[in-house]
Amino acid sequence: MENYYRELVCFLNAKLGNRQVAEDVVHDAYLRVLERSSDTPIEQPRAFLYRTALNLVIDDHRRNALRQVESLEVLDTEERYFTPSPHSTFDHGQRLEMLQRALAELSPMCRESFLLRKIEGLSHPQIAQQLGISKALVEKHIVNAMKHCRIRIKQWDAH
Repeated sequence: MENYYRELVCFLNAKLGNRQVAEDVVHDAYLRVLERSSDTPIEQPRAFLYRTALNLVIDDHRRNALRQVESLEVLDTEERYFTPSPHSTFDHGQRLEMLQRALAELSPMCRESFLLRKIEGLSHPQIAQQLGISKALVEKHIVNAMKHCRIRIKQWDAH
């Protein structure tokens, strides 16, 4: 399924007019597919991935339609896709600590790719240049980091 990554980013970039948001939606779509609980194999992975990504865009659009009364600063492009659920906001400090622990378990390149993207806001080509690795490897690192963090936080939440 990884061979659809660039194709899907280009498709969403054309629709949304924002490459970074398109990349984030594709990351989330991959995670949704990777984390699905069904054991049934996906018949048409490309179509399934596109549908998942488009559903994320539609969900985001609906959320924003409800939030249009809020100030524009709140509608940060990254924040829209990583809004914590109400139960997780109760102890922000604890969640941040969990995230830091999960990130510490990653390889240095994987962690650095993720932080440069999510904290510094660098594009995939900028990260690739800064770290001296391919853009494809940057994309893989970011998806793996997000997947790892979500899995670890789920595990810790369960205890």
